[in-house]
Amino acid sequence: MTTQLFVASTQYALATATAAVRAGLFGPRDQHRRILVISNTTTTPELSPSLDQMPGFESMRPDYDAVHSWNDFIRPFHPSGWTPRDQDAQLWERALRQEWNLGDADIEVVCESLQVPPAAALATIFSDRPMHVYADGLMSYGPTRNKIDPMIGSRVRRLLYLDLVPGLTPMLLSEFGAQPEVVPGDAMAEILREIEAAVAPTKATFPEPPVLILGQYLSALEILTAEEEAEMHARMVRGAVALGHRHIAFKPHPSAPASWGHTLEREAKAAGAELTVLAEPVLAEVLYQRLKPALVVGCFSTALMTASRMYGLPVARYGTKALLERITPYQNSNRIPVTLVDAMLPSLEDAAAVKSWTFPSEARTRKELTGLVNTVGFAMQSKIYPELRPVAERWLAGNLSARTWRYFKRRRLTALGLPGAVPQQLAFLPRNPTVRRLARSARRLQRAALG
Repeated sequence: MTTQLFVASTQYALATATAAVRAGLFGPRDQHRRILVISNTTTTPELSPSLDQMPGFESMRPDYDAVHSWNDFIRPFHPSGWTPRDQDAQLWERALRQEWNLGDADIEVVCESLQVPPAAALATIFSDRPMHVYADGLMSYGPTRNKIDPMIGSRVRRLLYLDLVPGLTPMLLSEFGAQPEVVPGDAMAEILREIEAAVAPTKATFPEPPVLILGQYLSALEILTAEEEAEMHARMVRGAVALGHRHIAFKPHPSAPASWGHTLEREAKAAGAELTVLAEPVLAEVLYQRLKPALVVGCFSTALMTASRMYGLPVARYGTKALLERITPYQNSNRIPVTLVDAMLPSLEDAAAVKSWTFPSEARTRKELTGLVNTVGFAMQSKIYPELRPVAERWLAGNLSARTWRYFKRRRLTALGLPGAVPQQLAFLPRNPTVRRLARSARRLQRAALG
């Protein structure tokens, strides 16, 4: 009997893994022993609840034969910062097998992001075991963010993902031949309903379906400053009011400053609307089921796609154009989610587009997005996906326009020798200190004018 270790660090990740189990993607129950490995990767795990303490866990617990804490096993190390040395891997494997009563069973590891602990730690400990990676967000459609040791990557059998953009095939781990496999949406929806049923009633009430604004705390990623992000949220409020909405709910990121909510309450009041901060740490999908929002607004959160794709809710984006400019380096793994949201969803400032937008068909997304995503992916990680160069050259030669230039940097295209690059006789300009200084000054003035 094979023992499968399912590693999860967030409630959404656990829901995704459990949906895959219930859909039969990991074989019949009587042929596998399933162990859930909970990892609390928050900055201070001692002060935050672990997955088995969150509402909805009890409905997923029967899908696993045992539950173990990764934090307890590696204490006092933090799960986000510890990976064993290669020469110690066998010692840790023996210790883990004894601690979790694994015996000499064949092991399969089912984990999230392979590049970072705890997945990287387990990949090192079980150095010759098959692995399956599951992805719950838009990053799965983008390239692997850095080069993975072939001794690890070649062991990945499958990439399991939610089909949030039908017609688009994930790039993640494709360089190792990992087979993409869809986690059925109805299985995921069932689990999200179970979580919603277990969460305490939402304290806030609204006389009509509100606009739901999703906060992301981008300043923590150093993409925006705290002031710029607060202003972005304020503009989302003003945009919602401009569309005629008078009741707004704001779901802040759990780590975001409480002051942001108070600022937005004043902003909404000044605009003639009422804003309520939803401070309860629940999944956005729980709020979709309870509030039935009239509109969901965000920057590039995966939850925007689940709102539209899984719940049929109207959605709008704000701030993606600025983020495409600000995200650095170009290889930043957030670039693909921002690109997809910008390319697919209507802008909050375009009232007609927001009102008329519907989720595109599979054929349309395949036609309109495959070339774009492959080209951006190649520009991000050309050494990992060299076979995409002809695709990128064709797409850039035929599709660069005022609308699509935002997804690229001329400097990056120049470095890769792609269409749209700086002409050869002007190639010295990006490296000229005076030119770069003037360009930075111009960008600062532009941002000041827009702000």
